[in-house]
Amino acid sequence: MFSINIYLKLAIVALSLIGGIILAFVYGFWYSLPFLLIGIGFLLSYIFLGTVQSAAPMIQAMDFVGAEKRLNMTLKPDWLYKTNRAFYYIMQGTLALQKKENDKAEELLNKAESLELPSDNEKAMVALQLANLHSAKGKWAAAKIQVQKMKKLKVTESQLKDQIKQFEKAFSNRGQAAHLSQRSHGRGSRKKGYRGF
Repeated sequence: MFSINIYLKLAIVALSLIGGIILAFVYGFWYSLPFLLIGIGFLLSYIFLGTVQSAAPMIQAMDFVGAEKRLNMTLKPDWLYKTNRAFYYIMQGTLALQKKENDKAEELLNKAESLELPSDNEKAMVALQLANLHSAKGKWAAAKIQVQKMKKLKVTESQLKDQIKQFEKAFSNRGQAAHLSQRSHGRGSRKKGYRGF
């Protein structure tokens, strides 16, 4: 997909609007109209699409500092087009995970999940990250809900499929271990009770 550098976009906005205003005063409104339309078009693009598209390659390249700076250039996340807003929260959630800010990451990923994600791959990616967060906190019921969501999705990316399989296997093993631990604890309690009488 075609992407224009955010700094170039902002420069075009400034030059087009300033140039258009100057032309309007010097030669009249009709001479300035094309410049004003270009400037307004790029400005609306910046407001409603944000910096998500230009931050994505940075996250893929693991330039998390650069990606965070780029995302922070978004004027107002609540004004973003719904899909871009979802990606914005996914990226911010990923950055929070990198900084071990798990509570913040969970909040951001929940926001992303509540919005319109374009494909099952993105939905599964968010569900997987949330499942990991829940299981790390010992919230097995919440993690299980995310696992069930992932099972219903048609994931096409092979790497994501592998990650989901690995998580489901690990989650299943943890569940079995927890179940055995509870049974063992229960038997121990009964034995202690018997000796106490």
